[in-house]
Amino acid sequence: KSQKKKKKKDRRRPEFAISRRIADSSRSRRRITFKFNDDGEAPPIESSIAGAMGKDNEATAMVVDGSKTNDSDQINPRYSINVLQLLKSAQMQHGLRHGDYTRYRRYCSARLRRLYKSLKFTHGRGKYTRRAITEATVTEVRFLHVVLYCAERAWSHAMEKRQLPDGPNARQRIYLIGRLRKAVKWANQFSRLCAVKGDSRTSLEAEAYASYMNGTLLFEQDRNWDTALKNFLSARAVYEELGKYGDLENQVLCRERLEELEPSIRYCRHKIGESNLKTSDLLQIGEVEGPALDLFKAKLEAAMAEARSQQAASLTEFQWLGHKYPIPNAKTRVAILKAQELEKDLHGQDANALPAEKKLAVFDKIFTAYHEARGYIRSDLTSAGNAERVKDDLSGLHDAVTAVLGLRTTERDRLLVTIAKSKLAKRRDDKNEKVTKPEELVRLYDLLLENTLALSELVSSRKERTAEEVAFAEECERRRLAFRAERCFFLAKSYSIAGKRAEAYALFSHAQSLAEKALKNYQDLNEKDEVMMKELKGLYSECRSSSCIEHALGIMEEEKVPENLSTRVSALSLSGTTNLVTNFCFAILLSTIILSHLDNC
Repeated sequence: KSQKKKKKKDRRRPEFAISRRIADSSRSRRRITFKFNDDGEAPPIESSIAGAMGKDNEATAMVVDGSKTNDSDQINPRYSINVLQLLKSAQMQHGLRHGDYTRYRRYCSARLRRLYKSLKFTHGRGKYTRRAITEATVTEVRFLHVVLYCAERAWSHAMEKRQLPDGPNARQRIYLIGRLRKAVKWANQFSRLCAVKGDSRTSLEAEAYASYMNGTLLFEQDRNWDTALKNFLSARAVYEELGKYGDLENQVLCRERLEELEPSIRYCRHKIGESNLKTSDLLQIGEVEGPALDLFKAKLEAAMAEARSQQAASLTEFQWLGHKYPIPNAKTRVAILKAQELEKDLHGQDANALPAEKKLAVFDKIFTAYHEARGYIRSDLTSAGNAERVKDDLSGLHDAVTAVLGLRTTERDRLLVTIAKSKLAKRRDDKNEKVTKPEELVRLYDLLLENTLALSELVSSRKERTAEEVAFAEECERRRLAFRAERCFFLAKSYSIAGKRAEAYALFSHAQSLAEKALKNYQDLNEKDEVMMKELKGLYSECRSSSCIEHALGIMEEEKVPENLSTRVSALSLSGTTNLVTNFCFAILLSTIILSHLDNC
């Protein structure tokens, strides 16, 4: 049956092929096809073989000639990777702009998964089978990407452990160093492969990347500072040379990397003894932002926390408005000491040189420290039990810390008011930000009034008040009056912009009276606050001039109303039926105005 089916199929086909395999002298096999003609006769075998051999000889000659021309390009291809630009864009787009190393590590894992799948370089199904990447394996540039992202994944995992809330413990630190060792291993392999398979620029960037990873490992291990310094200096030298060439974006990236490496180099020299830096001066080194500085900042913060814990042993009392409160908990002492050290940056000699953005960042750190101290005090209160004396001391300490926190909040809000006032007169600032509206200043002064009132009530609620507390409560009341005058002034500004002349005039007049009262209160003091008095004098004069302007504008607008009415009345027409109702209303309005003028006369 099968033979009959084959015959039927062959009969249906107009022609069919018979294939044979013939071995030549070199034992290579060729497939020779015989095609029957339309008459059913096969061509001669000799001619078919000769034709096939001729085609093979021609193809062989073409391959040999082509290999002679492109021999060097096919044997050793050179790949190009802009390592710094690739890593910087990946880090900024996937979490490191906000210091989220967990997100970046997950991105590296997903990227490696995609690379393995696209390269068909998977490690077995079910059971893991290790496949090493060697020089012979690298047949395209994506294999180099695999090694680079393996190093980045290990490094980001280590930095993730470094950013734990209470810092890594002993076991987690061992794991952290292990991941950094893995990152160094992959970085060194990436440097070796790029030296063979990459061009000169890629090889240099890979060498700088490996040097940075080696220096980071030694930096974390707190040993071999001279070797770590050599690695950081080697990376800096490479980036200095690369920053001289290429496009503008590449030069900017190299300059940023140099700024990130500089604090680590100075810290290594400080540890070796080649630098005269003091421990307090190290805080100014880490002002540059970037992923390369996160490990340095963590190391510096750990060192400062250790020094702070040693100093906290001498801080046994917290003084506020004539009262002394004992601090029993060591964690509370460390938090308060940290906040007091940060306050020195705001009230020191170099405070005026600090830009507003950095001052706001320092305020945020101060708030965090005082909130931590309040949390520790609350936990001590819950565990105090029935000890009334201990509970009274802890309650007083909590109120004192809360008062200091409210005072620093008021200072921060006044700084925000200063920034908003500087943007109020501008149409558009240099950074293309939004213009400040008077309503925003009104909201800021509402916050100032709330904080000042809370401080006054906190101090006034005590049964037995000291002279310092009475003076502080009076100062809060004076400030509240000045803040009320400022708020009323900017509220009048908002009404003036809206074209409401009567309301703006009334508010400017009220703000003028408030500013006059506040100025008189400050002038009656023995120790005069010159800064506040200068602000109130300027406010008083602005309120007076603004009220006069609003009064004049209101009169001008009232004078224009009859003129507008007369022009509209002259254009009235009783011929049409469409505007009949409108014309009737205007006629009634005109008659009312005429009657009112006659009554006045």
